Amino acid sequence: MEENQANPTQEKQENVKKEFKSFTVSIKEFFLDLLDIREGTDKKETIQKIKDGIPVKNHTAWILVFSIIIASIGLNVSSTAVVIGAMLVSPLMGPILGIGLSIGINDIDTMKRSLINLGVMIALSVVTSFLFFSIPLFQELTPELMARTKPDVRDVLIATAGGFALIIALSRHREITNAIAGIAIATALMPPLCTAGYGLAVGNISYFGGAMFLFIINAVFIALATFVIVKFLRFPMVKYINSAKRKRIAQLASILALIIFSFSIYQFYQLFQENNYNQNCELFIKDLKEKTGAGIIDQDFDYKKSDIDLVILGNNLTEQQKIEWEGKLTEYNLEGRKLNIKQDEEDLELLDKVKSIEDLYVKNQKLIASKEESLQEKDIKIQELSLALEKLTSEQIPFLQVSKEAKINYEGLKTISFSKVLVTNFESIDTIPVASIRWYDSIAEEKRTQAKLAIWLKTRLNLDTLVVKEE
Repeated sequence: MEENQANPTQEKQENVKKEFKSFTVSIKEFFLDLLDIREGTDKKETIQKIKDGIPVKNHTAWILVFSIIIASIGLNVSSTAVVIGAMLVSPLMGPILGIGLSIGINDIDTMKRSLINLGVMIALSVVTSFLFFSIPLFQELTPELMARTKPDVRDVLIATAGGFALIIALSRHREITNAIAGIAIATALMPPLCTAGYGLAVGNISYFGGAMFLFIINAVFIALATFVIVKFLRFPMVKYINSAKRKRIAQLASILALIIFSFSIYQFYQLFQENNYNQNCELFIKDLKEKTGAGIIDQDFDYKKSDIDLVILGNNLTEQQKIEWEGKLTEYNLEGRKLNIKQDEEDLELLDKVKSIEDLYVKNQKLIASKEESLQEKDIKIQELSLALEKLTSEQIPFLQVSKEAKINYEGLKTISFSKVLVTNFESIDTIPVASIRWYDSIAEEKRTQAKLAIWLKTRLNLDTLVVKEE
């Protein structure tokens, strides 16, 4: 009974295993069919297409010359669209593919033709761009030119991926034209040659060397990718009547392929190391600046040198900070490098003097502003006093003149005085003008015209009220 129960369980497990195995096989077959490039490959036609694209003569030579001119103009005006247009018509890819193909099928004759034509193309391209950039009007260093002087590890990846895509597209019975055009743009063989010509024209050997290095990277890895695909698809090997010669050719091709492969690996490693070093230096300098507040105005770090040079201005590092950050170089994978920090004390003294002058200027400006405020206050005070004086003057009585006129008009008048009397009712205070007069005793009472005198005085002194008292 237990045996009968175990059998169905075992059968289910076996069925599950079979189904899983069948599913796995189906998935494997699907991806193998999806990624298989052997089906639809026309080896004979591919070989012929590559060989037909190798020669540089007649129309091809002129196309190359004019495409180099177009690319040089595009680089000079920093126009990416113009550079792309030049790369689309450039025939530079042919000899490079020919080198990869010839190594892959042991075709020494094709290799010779490819190397000769590649050399001619390079010389023709560099000479054309050199003549163009020899014109002073076109010697300005633009960002597009500068970008081609320092290759990095990404250029290796682009060249490798582009080479694989190109040979795969060419190996189809019906080649993918748009893919080939796109690869010609991505791998960018022409701009480095134009930049090399620019470097020669302006006498800058570092630009020339960097640009040629970028071109060599592209050419080597495109040829290497072609070699790998040719071997993978098992293109037919070239057979020679003399077996000994065939063996020597095969050995030569193998050695050449090994040299190219080794050189390409070395280039990739060097570029990877340099790119990694540059990133570590930038991170180190960024952290130093953020954590210490150092005023870094210049920095120089070259992979080929052992020094990291920094110029600091405005905020110096202390000796303790220098020692501390020199010890941190290992944390950023910068072992064996030396940190050189230049801090110009004279410049700092000059900055201090400038700062003191600025402070003095600000202080003087504040002093001037306070003086201006004081002068304004004094002006206001003077104005108030002037108004008060004017008011006082306007209220001043021309006593001398009035007394003379009174003596003429009133002969019996012995004395006259004038005053202002303060009067209050304990609620308010008022000022009343009072004129005191005295007549001669010989003047009869009826001739003492006091009322008339009061009217005259009020009119003469322009007063609203006036009290005239006789003493």
